[in-house]
Order: sequence, then structure tokens, then C-alpha cells
Amino acid sequence: MTITFDSWTEIVAAILLVLGTSLTAVAGFGLLRYPDVLSRMHAATKPQVLGLLLALAGLGVALETWTVIPVLIVAWLMQLMTAPVSAHLVGRATYRSHHLAPETIAVDDLAKAIEVQDRLDAEQEYNDNPRPK
Repeated sequence: MTITFDSWTEIVAAILLVLGTSLTAVAGFGLLRYPDVLSRMHAATKPQVLGLLLALAGLGVALETWTVIPVLIVAWLMQLMTAPVSAHLVGRATYRSHHLAPETIAVDDLAKAIEVQDRLDAEQEYNDNPRPK
């Protein structure tokens, strides 16, 4: 029994799609399983980006045409650019609103930066609104 090129592309596409959807499902389970926002954020971004890459690669192989490849690449690049930015903003908002457990942070580099910025903001507010004499 010989396997034709079409059979090989179907097998490769199926493997890529199964791996991609599996990673995306793992990301979804991580959102439900982990207790705090920072852990959930990690689970949502890391496997999801790779899962999308594998699913898009599987779609590209299954369609068997080169014309769709640029669209798939742009879709993945847009996801690759937006996922880390959104995760960063969610993490920063979580930190600043005190909705995380302090014991989950191993190194807290943001505390000093926020303290300095708060001090500068207070000085600026004082300089903008001096007390009447």
C-alpha cells in the first residue's frame, strides 16, 4: 500500500490541527484551574499562541494552496504581537489594583518603580496646587 501526496498532506494537517487544538484546550483548562490572575494570564497566553500557530499551519497544509499562506502568517503575527501586550497590561492592572497574592511573586521589581512614581505624582500635585499663604 502506497501513501499518496494527498494522503500525506491530510495526515500532517490532521496532526497539526490536533496538536494546535490540544494546546488551545490546555490554555482553556489553565484558565479554570489556576487560582490567581497572574497564573491564569500565563496559561492563557503561552500555549494559546503556539496552539494557534499549529492550527494555522494545519489549515495551510489542508488547504493545499499558497495563496492563503500570507493571510495565515498575518493572523499569527497579529496574535503574536497582541497576546504579550494584553498579558502585560492585565498583569500590571492586577498588580496595581492589589488583586493578587503577594506570596505568589518571587521578585517584585515593580514595587520600587510604583513607589517612586507615586512620590513624583504627589510632588507634582503639591507644586500644581500650592497652599495659600
